[in-house]
Amino acid sequence: MEISDEQDRHHLPPASSQGNGYADDEVDGEEDHLWPTKDGPLPIFLKFENVEYRVKMTLKNPLTAARVAFASQMRADQQGSGCKHILKGIAGSVDPGEILALMGPSGSGKTTLLKILGGRLSGGIKGQITYNDTPYSPCLKRRIGFVTQDDVLFPQLTVEETLVFAAFLRLPARMSKQQKRDRVDAIITELNLERCRHTKIGGAFVRGVSGGERKRTSIGNEILVDPSLLLLDEPTSGLDSTSASKLILILQRLAKTRRTIITTIHQPSSRMFHMFDKLLLISDGHAIYHGKARDCMPHFSSLGFVPEIPMNPAEFLLDLATGNLDDISVPDSLLLPHAGSPPDSDPQGFRSQVIRHLQLKYKQVAAAAAAGDTPPNAPRTAEQQLWLTVRARSSSIGWLQQFAVLSRRTLRSRAPDYLDKMRLAQAVGVALLLGLLWWKSQTGTEAQLRDQVGLIFYICIFWTSSSLFGSVYVFPFEKLYLVKERKADMYRLSAYYASSTLCDAVPHLVYPALFMSVLYFMAGLRRTVPCFALTLLATLLIVFTSQGAGELLGAAILSVKRAGVMASLVLMLFLLTGGYYVQHIPRFIRWLKYVSFMHYGFNLLLKAQYHGHLTYNCGSPGGCQRLQSSPSFGTVDLDGGMREVWILLAMALAYRLLAYFCLLKRISLTPL
Repeated sequence: MEISDEQDRHHLPPASSQGNGYADDEVDGEEDHLWPTKDGPLPIFLKFENVEYRVKMTLKNPLTAARVAFASQMRADQQGSGCKHILKGIAGSVDPGEILALMGPSGSGKTTLLKILGGRLSGGIKGQITYNDTPYSPCLKRRIGFVTQDDVLFPQLTVEETLVFAAFLRLPARMSKQQKRDRVDAIITELNLERCRHTKIGGAFVRGVSGGERKRTSIGNEILVDPSLLLLDEPTSGLDSTSASKLILILQRLAKTRRTIITTIHQPSSRMFHMFDKLLLISDGHAIYHGKARDCMPHFSSLGFVPEIPMNPAEFLLDLATGNLDDISVPDSLLLPHAGSPPDSDPQGFRSQVIRHLQLKYKQVAAAAAAGDTPPNAPRTAEQQLWLTVRARSSSIGWLQQFAVLSRRTLRSRAPDYLDKMRLAQAVGVALLLGLLWWKSQTGTEAQLRDQVGLIFYICIFWTSSSLFGSVYVFPFEKLYLVKERKADMYRLSAYYASSTLCDAVPHLVYPALFMSVLYFMAGLRRTVPCFALTLLATLLIVFTSQGAGELLGAAILSVKRAGVMASLVLMLFLLTGGYYVQHIPRFIRWLKYVSFMHYGFNLLLKAQYHGHLTYNCGSPGGCQRLQSSPSFGTVDLDGGMREVWILLAMALAYRLLAYFCLLKRISLTPL
């Protein structure tokens, strides 16, 4: 076939006579002009050869008898010390306009291969993977769309809001807001999402769109940037056959716009199976078929495997991949005495023998095809190769724009939590209850003073626990969203962290202010403007520091269950060392109170409310006494200045810096 014919078949741009003569600025300008292209994205020809992947098998706990048995069973699949061989020399190719289906039983390596092709895995990979004859580079990220099996979408956002926020973050800065909204409208129309564009995505506790609509929204989230290569992991999982078929029809339409599409599929219907252009059948990490989907049945028939009853092609292929030959004719070579155990005497051994036979036959066919005359892939022009290796400097929005978009999205997605009626009722209700219990409290006697100091310590406990547990779950709950969006380079982690922290600070400041406005005057605390202002400031500092400690615990652990347990332990430790229950801590453990922000917060509240020159207990035989002489202030210098303010501010900032670096490290190591 001539070059011009092949280019015309794939709608390729004509080759330039100045293939290597582009400067970076010229490429940026050319790319700005061509993206997004009117006829679709720039094509990617994907080819992979001898792809192998090993993963380390680590056992953290001592081996039990069951684990020893498991290790011995897995020894056959391991090569090298402590490594399991997942992929064992997979090869294949797919061109623009084609849909390649990766099929195989569970655990065969389909998703692993998909992640490797999308650049989502690193380490332990061998083989050659090229995109237009170019190896993978970080510049390819914005040309690859990856749709995970689980739809990672914010449940409180509508379909339109989800796509609009993604468009503002992912589309180039050179596009205006209206152009980005027009792009979203086009995607909604293309994916038939008009009916549900204003419906919330929903989740476990929020009613929302259907499974098919949620999956199409996930696809729309990826094709916003007009990717050349679209990868989908089990896109039809959990869908009925009709919805699944409609989804594959949408993928066919997307492929016709010069996109290269690869999808893993478990067991499609007969109608869906015939919609795929190519098929790669994987069994136990080996390929046992690669070629046109419509040619797979004749291929296996030529090997002697023929279904004896009418069968779904996908069901037939999965039976072969697992070695299950019920209602399938077996070639005579597998039934001969020298071929091994007969099926009835050792079913498991026979299945393994069938799989090895298919792997051997595939290798023979692949070797013959490689030795013969195979039609070459369409030539890659110099422009296509250069577009895949140059990162456009104007491709993403700036940090401030990312912060603004993420802040709006955070406020929108967390608005139900911020404006929760129960949260408001808790703040006002607890303030009213405490106000009634300490109604017009006095400090005339030691007992009355002790009661009022107990109220102040309870205020410290209440807002420490509320802020700590209110922030410790933020990052564990949003871990999947953050990992997915960071893998796609949607924004900088610092922009996300700053927007999340500042948005969460708003309710953490409003509710304490409302709480203190109700309680302060009911409890009869000192009615002067400076005392009220200092008490409110101390409460807000406690909240701000507790919020930072919660973010640090959540970012360091990224597990909802473990973060909650650690928060409980930290709260208990700081509560005991806060200075109310135990004032004179033994010397060998006294250092704990100096790392307790509750200790500094409690001292600051006391200094805001009391002064050493004030008197109490004037009705005693000895006359009035200075407050500083009370046992309640044995370890607090009421006239010692406000150094606790700077200590709490320093601790709050330190907690947040540590939280950011912990999040940066944990997210980069978390697979999706």
